[in-house]
Amino acid sequence: MSELPNQFDQFDLDNLSKPNALPEDIDYENHIIATYIARLHRKMDAFYMVQSLCIEQSTGTFVAVPAETPETRRKHVAKVIGLWSVPDFEYEGVEEFFDNPKYRDYVTQVAYPLNFKPQFPMLFTTIFGNISMGGPLKMVDVRFPKAFLKEFKGPKFGDEGIRKILDVPERPLLNNMIKPCVYTLSETPAAELAYKAAVGGCDIIKDDELIADIDFNPLGERVTQFMEALDRADSEKGEKTLYTVNITDRVERMFELADIAQEHGANALMVNHISVGYSAMRKLAEDPSVKVPILGHMDFAGSLYQDPWGGVSSPLVLGKLSRLAGCDTIVIPAPYGKAPTMADKFKEVSRHLVMPMRNAPHIKRTLPMPSGGITPALVEKIMRDLGPNIMIGSGGGNVLAFA
Repeated sequence: MSELPNQFDQFDLDNLSKPNALPEDIDYENHIIATYIARLHRKMDAFYMVQSLCIEQSTGTFVAVPAETPETRRKHVAKVIGLWSVPDFEYEGVEEFFDNPKYRDYVTQVAYPLNFKPQFPMLFTTIFGNISMGGPLKMVDVRFPKAFLKEFKGPKFGDEGIRKILDVPERPLLNNMIKPCVYTLSETPAAELAYKAAVGGCDIIKDDELIADIDFNPLGERVTQFMEALDRADSEKGEKTLYTVNITDRVERMFELADIAQEHGANALMVNHISVGYSAMRKLAEDPSVKVPILGHMDFAGSLYQDPWGGVSSPLVLGKLSRLAGCDTIVIPAPYGKAPTMADKFKEVSRHLVMPMRNAPHIKRTLPMPSGGITPALVEKIMRDLGPNIMIGSGGGNVLAFA
């Protein structure tokens, strides 16, 4: 930056210090681009407010601080590169004809310089930190530069790896989650239920997200019982079955459980990855000692995306961010069963899991697992919406279907 005075006149230098820029002036390979929707009172200066957001999330705070120099801003300030009113008002007074004339809705884009290394905690702190508590604002998209994505390994197996293990190259996969959700291992014939489900055609048997390692259902014993039952089923049906055992726990214990599970023969793992955190999931997926696929579960996700004017949109929470964190497959809420998910969001989450990333071709696809009240009658509809590259979650919905 010391050469700037030789390249720019004072007018340019002043503009480089401002928290706004034209998109054409941004180096997209050195910035993360975040998109938000916002609702502001019509009397507020929206452009001023978004510039304040940029400063708050980069070099300054809500008041001017002496050490925030023009030089510091040139290097590190975030910049608003787009602000659009929705509807696109062009003249005064037209708001009176709309339902909510006191407010205006906006879409805005902010370019964040790479003021941090490629990691989730500082990513979230930067692009949706203090501003997440500042009123109606929802983050709906994030574009990452190639250099940032390069540091993420993504899924170790992905959809192709799971299909290779199972030797099922094309058709939809079938997953069954053992019910009851919570049970005492010595009192419930869970392994026998898993055996019957596997013989009946299920490719993957999943723990419920509500059972992990607990005194009345110790993980090591559970894995041993389930794998013995599934080995028996596999020999009868002539196909392989995966069992995703839930190792969700505090972070250090989760890694201990991953070792215990694999030592007892587990051929897959499951993590409530949003509950334990994206960083913990990433570390697990990138750990060379983990040699089996990992299923990510969606619980707690609604607390992040359900508010239409706050939080983070579901295609990021369940889609792009979960894929970057390394989920080989992920449970997502389907709109046809018990979850009131919108169909377009369901499809968009899946799109983020499977579409190519040209800036990061090493990031494998994550296999979508639609779940939540799925019955056999809904399978055709799911395939129309997502295609055959899915894993169908069959749980309580089948009890209703055949009752």
